[in-house]
Amino acid sequence: MAQANGETPPVAQEKINTDIVTLTRFLTEEQSKHKEATGDFTLLCHALQFSFKSIAYYIRRASLINLSGLAGSSNSTGDDQHTLDVIGNEIFVAAMRSSGKCRLLVSEEEEECLVFNESSKARYAVVCDPIDGSSNLDAGVSVGTIFGIFRLADNAEGKQEELLLPGTELVASGFTMYGASAQLVITMKGSTVNGFTMDNALGEFILTHPNMRLPKSRSIYSTNEGNSMYWDEPVKEYFNSLKYPTEKGGKPYSARYIGSMVADAYRTLLYGGIFAYPADKKSPKGKLRILYECAPMAMIMENAGGQAVNNRMERMVTIVPEHIHDRSGIFMGSYDEVQKVIDIYKKYH
Repeated sequence: MAQANGETPPVAQEKINTDIVTLTRFLTEEQSKHKEATGDFTLLCHALQFSFKSIAYYIRRASLINLSGLAGSSNSTGDDQHTLDVIGNEIFVAAMRSSGKCRLLVSEEEEECLVFNESSKARYAVVCDPIDGSSNLDAGVSVGTIFGIFRLADNAEGKQEELLLPGTELVASGFTMYGASAQLVITMKGSTVNGFTMDNALGEFILTHPNMRLPKSRSIYSTNEGNSMYWDEPVKEYFNSLKYPTEKGGKPYSARYIGSMVADAYRTLLYGGIFAYPADKKSPKGKLRILYECAPMAMIMENAGGQAVNNRMERMVTIVPEHIHDRSGIFMGSYDEVQKVIDIYKKYH
């Protein structure tokens, strides 16, 4: 439509960012900062990236191609396996085997550590929970993948005992959350935490949350209060102090619990607060697996400025698992919020 002066009005133009930082570019730039880098770690991360993209694709299509529901078997830790659990695990195994850079793979879905002898010179080991929170899949709730990467010693023989390492030995860890969009959070040893969002049109993870930092404190807690009957006294006192503050003018904390560790951790990372899955009388050792759930998440929280501890108030990243599926309780999140738990435990011990 012409304006009064006869000129055509300007067309609204979308501002286009042509300097996009993809995960591939990010990893390449990180590699260039280390003169000793051989490129093996970067290639391994590319194989991981393919796994995340594949799982994200199948989760989006799950209801359409009948991938929901139980697969009729149980995994190594006794949980019922969902169809997508099995597919996610197979995707991970195939990607790690074909990468040529992974010697050992520990998966929640595999009873034993997988050894890729065809990659006998590979010096990396990957630990993962391919689809965490899969019991929520049929309800359309966000689920995710948790992973950690270790570098094996040069004289490593390719035995699963060589992976009974604390989180302080992780060279990288992260998780992918499959929700409205696929979100990938990754961190490396002594580095920052960075968040990427999957752009389905480009087929790439795009850097959208650089240098993620946890707020030092936030009045949000995330835990399964259905277990409170089994909690130890310090845990009960801690959560009661959040719900029934004694100081004048104190307000109760907000409760936010999804029941999918990745989704709860991601929200905690963005907004602050605390996520807790403590050991209790029903599960004296705890419920979450140290090697591929607790340690990778603890590394992320610490690198983002937070804390993560077990039920003995020890730094989660210092705990050495007794076996590859060993479990622990965990408290993680904003620094000051986790410190409140530590302070209450001190009164009891």
